[in-house]
Parts: sequence; structure tokens; C-alpha cells
Amino acid sequence: MRKYWEKPATVGSMPPGVRVPLQFQVGGVNIAPATILAPMAGVTDTVFRQFIRQLGGCGLVMTEFTSADGLVRARESKIRRYLHFYDDEHPISAQLFGSHPQVLADAARRVEQQGFDLADLNLGCPANRVVKCNGGSGLLRDLPLIRRIFETVRAAIRIPFTVKFRLGWNEREIVCVELARLAAECGLDAVALHARTREQGYAGEAQWQWIAQVKQAVKIPVIGNGDIRSPEDAVAMVAQTGCDAVMIGRTAASNPWIFRQIAQYTATGSYEAPSEADRYHIIQTYFRMLVEQETPGALGKMKQFASWFTHGVRNGAILRKAIYESKSEQTVMEEVTKFFESRCLASELPI
Repeated sequence: MRKYWEKPATVGSMPPGVRVPLQFQVGGVNIAPATILAPMAGVTDTVFRQFIRQLGGCGLVMTEFTSADGLVRARESKIRRYLHFYDDEHPISAQLFGSHPQVLADAARRVEQQGFDLADLNLGCPANRVVKCNGGSGLLRDLPLIRRIFETVRAAIRIPFTVKFRLGWNEREIVCVELARLAAECGLDAVALHARTREQGYAGEAQWQWIAQVKQAVKIPVIGNGDIRSPEDAVAMVAQTGCDAVMIGRTAASNPWIFRQIAQYTATGSYEAPSEADRYHIIQTYFRMLVEQETPGALGKMKQFASWFTHGVRNGAILRKAIYESKSEQTVMEEVTKFFESRCLASELPI
């Protein structure tokens, strides 16, 4: 299937009448628009989720994946820290990983008690440390165990229960269609498919044709994930697969406007690209939120996000270097201000 980031599309070349849906239903939860911030370890903490919410256009946010075993063992104070979120993040889904059915069920109950709108099971993480514990995509080779997990968790909670998974372990072991049918049989409310194998990790192309096959196989909502880098890609995925919603991960970290752009494209057929002033504002806003909410490891997150948020900024390497060499959050803020304000002044000088 053709990806529009390979050859940019014009509005006229898109299938007539096809757009990202304005909403879709997962159990009793209405998600509008049908766009989802994917769970990403080290990224989708409460600050980033709030940040995405403020920019607009995102229908559902998801937590970083959380160890079910860790939740069950943790004290109440630690659980609140793991599962902390603010009222303006609704609707919000908590993603869990693990391999023991009863432990996952107990963790899902805690998620429900904390006020989350949905609970999600991670069957997609390809990281070795997770797979070695039979978590994430490590479970894709054990469908009978997955069935027991689905049935046990489904019986334990009333909120919608969903699953995010990959195509299979590798190209020779594709199980996504069978797994989607299993989820529907066990009463899950939606499935999300990252259209890569565990062996691929995040390399190569997402194989959207499998999203289409999953959509044809089940009646519950199907969420497509993988290689959405622009609003055109989001529309192309819906057009080519029939999926009910799109989930966006890594692109949201480098272009947090992507959800708002999709909403604009859906409404008008065009969308705004961020200016340097927009990037200045967004970096300031996000870094300030990290500091004001006393985020653990705020300085490290500033350095992590600097390379993403300055993508497309002329001479951005200068700012990234200054941020990487900074020893405090305050210094980072000063370097950001100095970099962008000097550019603003320079732009006002006569040529």
C-alpha cells in the first residue's frame, strides 16, 4: 500500500469523501475525534499527555506502559504516582504489560479504581527486557495464554478493555487476524494493530494490508498504527484499510501538532504547518510544564525532547548543543529564550 510520505498527495488525489472519522465508540466511551496518542515508554507521561491535549485534535491519550506486577506489589502512594493523571486528560487509557492472567486482572482493577476510562493490554513492545519476561510481543507465540489473559481481565473490570499488538513474531508467524478474532470472542471492546512484526521493531515499513484484513475479520473497532507521518497518511490509512481510528506514536513526539493538523485536514482539506514562532512557544510551554509540575528527571526530558521539538528549525543544532551542555532546567530555559529571541531580532533588521 502506498504511503503518502513517499510521494506527497494533493487533496484532489485523495479518495472522495474519505476522511479520518470524527468519532468512534469503544464500549461506552465516545472518542472524538478518532485519533489516539500511542503509549510510549519515556514519552507519554502526564506532562506530555496534557501538552497534547492543550494543542487539540486528539481524541484519546494513553499512559506509558506500566508493569502489572509492579502495580499489584506497590503501596497505594506509589500506585497513585504510577497512574497519576489530571481531569483534563479524559478520556484516557492505562496500558498494562505482563504475562500472568490474575496479576493483570488485579492491576486492571486498580486502573479502574483510579478512574481511567479504558484499560489496554500491551502485546506489542519489542524490547528485549520486556520480551524476556514473556511480556509485550513476547506473548505473541502463546495464543492459549493470551486467551486466558483476555478472559480473566475481561471478567475483572467493567470499563472497556482493549489490546494493542503487532502482526506476529516475524514474517513466518503472522497471528494478527487470529488474535483479533480471539479478542472479539473474549469480549474485548477494540483492537489496535501496529502493522510491523516483533522482529522488525521500528524498522522497515508498516504493512497496512494486515490492518485491512483485521478490519474484515472482526466487528469490534479496529485502530490502525504505523507510518502515519502526516495528515495525508492518516487519511490514506483509513481509505486503504477501513480502520475506525488512527493511533500515532513517534510522529507525535517530533510533531505534536499532528492531531490538530489531522482535524484541520478533515474539516477543510488543508492544514497549517508550524512556524518557528510556534516551535518557540511549544518548547517554552512544554519545558515550563516539566519544571512547574516538578517532573522527575525534568532536565533529562528536556534534552531528550530538544532533538524532536527543534526538528525543522534552521540552525537547530546550535540550540540542541546548548541544551545538551546545560546543567540545570533554568539554564535550558535561558538558552531557548536566547536562541529564539536573537532570531526574532535578526529577522527585524533591514536586509
